[in-house]
Amino acid sequence: MILLTGGAGFIGSAVVRFVLNNSNISIVNVDKLTYAGNIDSIADVSDNDRYHFVQADICDASAMVGVFEKYQPDAVMHLAAESHVDRSINGPAAFMQTNIMGTFILLETARNYWSKLSGNKKSNFRFHHISTDEVYGDLENTDDLFTEETSYEPSSPYSASKASSDHLVRAWNRTYGLPVIVTNCSNNYGPYHFPEKLIPHIILNALSAKPLPIYGDGSQIRDWLYVEDHARALYKVVTEGKVGETYNIGGHNEKRNIEVVQTLCAILDELRPIIDNPAFRNLSSVKSYKDLITFVADRPGHDVRYAIDASKIERELGWVPIESFDTGIRKTVEWYLSNENWWKRVLTGEYQLECIGDK
Repeated sequence: MILLTGGAGFIGSAVVRFVLNNSNISIVNVDKLTYAGNIDSIADVSDNDRYHFVQADICDASAMVGVFEKYQPDAVMHLAAESHVDRSINGPAAFMQTNIMGTFILLETARNYWSKLSGNKKSNFRFHHISTDEVYGDLENTDDLFTEETSYEPSSPYSASKASSDHLVRAWNRTYGLPVIVTNCSNNYGPYHFPEKLIPHIILNALSAKPLPIYGDGSQIRDWLYVEDHARALYKVVTEGKVGETYNIGGHNEKRNIEVVQTLCAILDELRPIIDNPAFRNLSSVKSYKDLITFVADRPGHDVRYAIDASKIERELGWVPIESFDTGIRKTVEWYLSNENWWKRVLTGEYQLECIGDK
């Protein structure tokens, strides 16, 4: 049994689907269902006998104790987090509470539970903390890559909160012996991505004939990782990774933000031509989705480049990404074109395409 936090979110739901479809392991999904949590993202597997759902906040210590006591997990995969940089700049308190205090409460609950286990149940237990490459800060040298030994220099309230949670997890391993593993990943994209992030935001704005906002001049570079590749990597880490180790997970797909947006526009021009899109009925001057690109003031402290060295996980666990950016981004656009019901239900909720961050 895996206790997975944040399993109704973008990456968490991909992990839930992957584990249930590719193993005999059971999952209990603990999710608060904040604005970004969407049970529609796990509808395809929600009737699986090995799937259990608990709506709870990881900051609720008594609720976490109850989940551990009821489900007796063999591993924890901790993905629950506030994750958007823009939101962290405008309202950092929620990030400190969920990402730092929530992780602390989960660690303490896991430690007390693990300390009472015995035999193989205890020796095989794992606490897998899923983090981000943003904790490393900015890469100034174009030849540099983030490795597992790169020092932490977070730039935003979000990345600082994630760096703090990483340090807590490693401290619980060193001080208490809790068997932990940490992973740091690059920018994810793919199906079921909440529309505040760059790629789905651009797709949905384009389909609605709205401006396609890009921070600064769009030269910021990110390493893009298809979410299903990431889910496969996370499962491999929690089942085969070495206790106390950190594994960086990247897609080997460095792209400038402007390149990403231009690629999306080109695919949409092919798959949903403007001439066939009713949203452009009164916009005869727009001939391509690229005509909607608009440059806006850059956000404070915006990191210029992230890039992951994923050679360790390849060397030690045999994981490599399957999707290239070209194949993954096309699959992503096709998914959004074929799943209007999913994203239209999202857009009728609290979120109304207000944020434009690349992560």
